[in-house]
Amino acid sequence: MEPAYSVLLITAIYMLVLALISFAVRKHSRNAKNFTTGGAHFPAVLIGLLMMSEFIGTTASVGTAQAAYTHGISAAWNLAALGIGFVIFSLLLARKYKELGENTISGALAKAYGEPVRLATSVIMICALMIVAVSVYASGGAILSGLMGIDRTYAIIVTGVVAVMYVSIGGMRSVIYTNTIHAIVMYAGIILAVGFALSNVGGIGSLTQTLPAEMFEPGNVGWSQIFAWLVAGIGATFATQYIVQAITTVSDGRKAQTASFFCALMLIPYALFAALVGMCAAVMFPGIEPLQAFPSVLSHMNTLAAGIVVAGIAGALFGTIAALTMGCATLALKDFYQRFFNPGKDDRKDLIFVKLATIFAGLVPISLAIFASGVLEVTFLAKALRTALAVLVLMMFYAPHFGSQRGAFLSIIASLVVTVSWFLMGNPYGIDNAYVALVTPLIIMTASHILRGAPDRLLQQGS
Repeated sequence: MEPAYSVLLITAIYMLVLALISFAVRKHSRNAKNFTTGGAHFPAVLIGLLMMSEFIGTTASVGTAQAAYTHGISAAWNLAALGIGFVIFSLLLARKYKELGENTISGALAKAYGEPVRLATSVIMICALMIVAVSVYASGGAILSGLMGIDRTYAIIVTGVVAVMYVSIGGMRSVIYTNTIHAIVMYAGIILAVGFALSNVGGIGSLTQTLPAEMFEPGNVGWSQIFAWLVAGIGATFATQYIVQAITTVSDGRKAQTASFFCALMLIPYALFAALVGMCAAVMFPGIEPLQAFPSVLSHMNTLAAGIVVAGIAGALFGTIAALTMGCATLALKDFYQRFFNPGKDDRKDLIFVKLATIFAGLVPISLAIFASGVLEVTFLAKALRTALAVLVLMMFYAPHFGSQRGAFLSIIASLVVTVSWFLMGNPYGIDNAYVALVTPLIIMTASHILRGAPDRLLQQGS
């Protein structure tokens, strides 16, 4: 991309706009509650865009295009699975989460399974979210550095500092407003990219004639992989801190359902657009590394269009990091600081802590992303934990008397240990670790349910 400085300027202006928005809404975040909730009820469409922006990171555009370069349109399943997850979430859980009145996943599970489950969920979710942050910083920083011609370390640091700055200033309200802008810019960017790519290959008709027929088969990537994506996608929507936090900012259960369905409606077309970019790249740039599919298309676009796309990718990073840091800070505040260090809930202390926690959660992963790339190998942990927690969430709402509190606690711990072990063994027998995360809590909760009545049955037999 010859005029890299022009693209860099467009992205810098975008960052400035984010900072100004956060500064403008800071008056609504002057106490800890408003800082973590936004201090108001928001329209369903706005929250739908917020939730979508949290899931559309670099993997959604660059990663889907990378997979589509090799496997074709079936690569869209990795994002479409999230869309399907949100449709099911809308029907089964959105209203229930809103009516429960809890804005943390740990608080929701604690109502059914007790305080040990609250603490276990909170610790594991914070770790999982920060691992995701490391992945986002590392992959996004590498892509931005290549697109804008700047040092990778510098790209990671700037991304982290900007995201932390506007979240720590404006709190949840700034996350809602800025992530809505991210979603719009990202959508504009992917539409520009797919439009440019299709025009260069002669349109859909020419693309179908040029590429092998299997590139247009919906199951070309492998149905076992697709089902694993579905399990992980549904788990991610059912039991992720920032989704619970977002869905509680609407005014009622019906709007919670509307927001979730709107999110799904936006995710599925985005998946198809990103896949088409990768397929066009296979025609335009044969023989390149698949990871370069999206950047290669971008490098041939005009400056303004490329600037919008790069700003969208930057926005994807900012949006995801903002959601992750806000989720971590909220969990740390409600489950640890208020409980153990500020039981009187002095709001001034709470506000100071949650702002510091936001900064900490945003800055710590930066150093890991720069110096410890091996951490990226365990990003699956976030997916696995959310899948396991999703099982408990469904039981909590639809089978509240099934299993036991101890069984729920053991399910969380065992899911972590067993899923990590399964992954480290290389997913034996071709069974993805997402399935292991799904089955483990089902087995433990079933066993705890059976054993829970055993003492009573023994007493009856003895009499």
